Formats: sequence, C-alpha cells, structure tokens
Amino acid sequence: MSAQDMRPLCGVKVLDLSRFVAGPHAALMMGDMGADVVKVEGLGGEPSRRLAPLIHGESTYFMALNRSKRGMVLDLRSPAGREVLRALMQKADILVENFRPGTLAEMGFPAEEIEKINERLIVVSISGFGQSGPYASRGCFDSVAQAMSGLTALTGMPDAPPVRAGFYVGDYGAALHATIGALLALTVRARTGKGQNVDVSLVESLLSMTTTFIPGYLGAGVVPERDGNGNSHAAPADLFEASDGHVQIAASTDGLFHSLAQAMGRPELEADPRFASHSLRVANAKALNAEVNAWTRQHSKRELGEMLSAHEVPAGPILTIPEVVQDEQLRHRGFFAEIDHPVAGSVEFAGPVVRLSRTPARAAQPAPLLGQHTEEVLREWLGASAQEIGEMRSRGAFGPTKSEL
Repeated sequence: MSAQDMRPLCGVKVLDLSRFVAGPHAALMMGDMGADVVKVEGLGGEPSRRLAPLIHGESTYFMALNRSKRGMVLDLRSPAGREVLRALMQKADILVENFRPGTLAEMGFPAEEIEKINERLIVVSISGFGQSGPYASRGCFDSVAQAMSGLTALTGMPDAPPVRAGFYVGDYGAALHATIGALLALTVRARTGKGQNVDVSLVESLLSMTTTFIPGYLGAGVVPERDGNGNSHAAPADLFEASDGHVQIAASTDGLFHSLAQAMGRPELEADPRFASHSLRVANAKALNAEVNAWTRQHSKRELGEMLSAHEVPAGPILTIPEVVQDEQLRHRGFFAEIDHPVAGSVEFAGPVVRLSRTPARAAQPAPLLGQHTEEVLREWLGASAQEIGEMRSRGAFGPTKSEL
C-alpha cells in the first residue's frame, strides 16, 4: 500500500482461500477497494487456472476473478502448511472461504479454534445452502442454486422448458452479499474489537432477489410463472423486433404509454378500448405487442433508441458481448479496466462498479501467477526471514521438497 493510496479498505488484510466465482469475486471487490488480498492456492493452483479461453496459456476466467490480489502457495494437507495458515490468520482481518461447510474444521480450524487464534478475525463463508441445515453438506454450483431458488423455473418462454440465466447470477449475488457482510462485520469490530462469522448462501442470495414473489404466493396464493421477455405486471414491457435485431421496451405506466404512442405516431392507441388503462393493457398484452412490433420492425435498433429516448421511453437494444464492450456509455464512463499481465499482456476487464467520489476503487493489479508472492507475503505479514522461509519449505509447507519427489 502506497502512502498516497486512500482507498476505503487500505490497511485491511484479507486471506482468500476460495475458488471459482463467488468467493474470489468478493475478495476481488475488497482488493479493488484497497485491501491487501492474499490468495492462497494449493500446489496445483486453483482449478479455474485451466479454464478456457486462454491468452498465452493464462485463463481469462482466472484473471478476471483474481485481480487486485497477491498469490501464494501452501500445502494445506501438510502440518507445516497449516501452521503457516495459522500464522497468517493471526495477522488477517478477513478470511474468505467457499469450501463445503465443515471443511475448515476438518483442517483443524473450527470456529472456536479460529477465535482463539485471532478473536478479531472475520470469517466469510460462502456455500450453496448455508452453514447449517439438512442441505448444508451438499455440493452446489451456480446452476444448482438457480434451480433450487426458483430462478430457473421462472426463466424462459411460457411454452418451453425452463432455462438457467446466461451468467453466474447466483455466484455474483452471493459475492455481493458476502462483501456487504464483511463490511458490516468490520463496522461492528470497530465498536467491539471482536470478529465474527459471516454465513452467505447462494440459494438465499438468489431468493433475496425474488422478494415480491414470496408474499405474493404465501399471502395471496399467486404462483408466479414464466413469462419470457414480458412482464405479468405491465404492458407493453417486452422484447420487440427491429430491422436489425431486437429491443426491449418498458412503457408500463399511463404516462410512458402516452409517450410511446407519440413516438410511434399512433396517438389513437390511447383511445383504443383494449388499451385504455393499465389493467386492460396487461390483459390485452398480446394484441398490444403486435401493434408495437408492427412499428419497431420498420426501424433499426439505433433509430428506435433515438426515437424512444427523445420521448423518454425506457428502452434498449439487445446487445451481444462484442457490442457491449464497444458501447459508448460504458466507454465514456471508463468502466473497462485495462491491466498489464506479466504473461497475457494487456487485457481489459469489467472494472469496479461502486464509484466513490473521494476514495475511488482501482483495478490496477493483475491476477497473480501461481505462488508469485509467497515469500513476499511471508516477509511482510509474518516478518519471516529467509532462513525461516527456508525452514518452512524444508518442512513441506509449500509442497514436497525435491528429496521427497
């Protein structure tokens, strides 16, 4: 941390023991905000290091989720490796892990032992179903969490099988909640001097995004169903054809429907008895969509965007990833962070989302090479000398020695 670095989490030490998406993304956000994040990997490295696509042999998947971190290797199956982890825990402020519940305890670090090691340590545990309950020990990836949260059942066209979302929404949702939980625990620790456990579930993180459905069913008995790109509560609010693709239009209030009719040059639609009120527009959404589609098909996505924007109607083109990365709004905002990687070269990533006016986040450090900072971290965090690091190595803390191979 430089003397000039005033990012919000400067001075906070984070141990990242997690893998794949949810835990690494949570630790990444802390790193962007200035925390000293140390990613601890096993001897072969995190499995995601081998996931395509690759740039000069380096996984873009791994690089995208592990920037703003330093990296070290520990053999946590060996007593010497666990001893080093124990020493790092004594110095850390936050530990992030997404093992199956109980794994830390099996390694010799149950909650009560961690509290003895460092009562100020905040342990952020991310799992599929939470740290307790009949499903706690089950394996869970994002697609399973989507299935068991109800998201998959609600995604897709009404007359087709359910589908999962196109990206890891459960993992990223859990990462956000985990980061919020860590920050809340830091705030409490500032008052009490005590750390605590933060328990975040992928399934519950997804369910938090369906808050309107829960009382709708439990209180009113309404079972939500798939409605494709439409909205069972509003119309017109759907996907419409353009001459060169599709656009999403959301003109669900009386005022927005008036604006849409003006943009279409069809003011008479407001007087049509099928569309004269919000409830009638929802009831006759199919007929209304046909009217809108007849208009949108005559124009390109750009033309529709300009006309609808001029009338203040919320709308947007359906963009592919190649189109997204060239989007003028995102480019104007400087959303994409260009980072130089020692092997992959200059690569652009999605940058920090939270923008603070006085202490902004910064994505400046590339994902570490395997074990790149092991000795550096041991020197800085533990004050270990070259001799002490050599002794750790000889005892197998970083894997078998040459004589053992």
